[in-house]
Amino acid sequence: MVEERRDQRGGRDAREGAQEVGEAWGRSARPEEVEAWEALVATARRTVSEGLVVGTSGNVSVRVGDTVLVTPSGVPYDRLSPDDVTGVDLAGDRVLGSLVPTSELPMHLAIYRATDAGAVVHTHAVHATAVSTLVPELPLIHYMAAALGGPVRVAPYATYGTPELAENMLRALTDRTACLLQNHGTIAYGMGLDQAYDRTAQLEWMCRVWLTASSVPGLAPTLLSEGQVAEVGERLRGYGQR
Repeated sequence: MVEERRDQRGGRDAREGAQEVGEAWGRSARPEEVEAWEALVATARRTVSEGLVVGTSGNVSVRVGDTVLVTPSGVPYDRLSPDDVTGVDLAGDRVLGSLVPTSELPMHLAIYRATDAGAVVHTHAVHATAVSTLVPELPLIHYMAAALGGPVRVAPYATYGTPELAENMLRALTDRTACLLQNHGTIAYGMGLDQAYDRTAQLEWMCRVWLTASSVPGLAPTLLSEGQVAEVGERLRGYGQR
């Protein structure tokens, strides 16, 4: 009975939350949209607390059916509330909320149209951004590149928020789940927010490792071959609990 009461209470809270947020959005919100927005806000705040972005740089989105919830432009993440929800359809037309979506919306939508992504995280992480200015591809410093599909490419620079940047990004993401954006930052996607965030953090960590190893005078880091990374990729398919 305890479990049953908790489930019923949780369902009631979700419905009440949906009604409250629905008023802010101007239409009735589905419970899964309320939950997705809360998770998106938590992820956006995490990018700040863990040093992956500064201020309102970077952005986060999550797909719920044919609606993409995305951080609004210029709103500090610690101030985001249910009233700030921003949702668009896959054509980029606003369907939820009144705030302007992030200026990087073209990148997010390009990923959703081209992949089965459920969430996207874009950051201006320090080490990853530094690497993006030095090489066309992150050297294979660690086997966890396999978790991102292989060697991580750098998308050529283009002005933020433009279709050109989205096109460059998609090419760099071919058979990959993350890439670097030259003189800009990172972008990664996953089936959900946790996976997209974890891939972002993994990429930033590998960039930091390569920069650290490369900074030792008179020595060059040992790199892995694509074959070695591909072998790890096969092993990762069976990694974890099932």
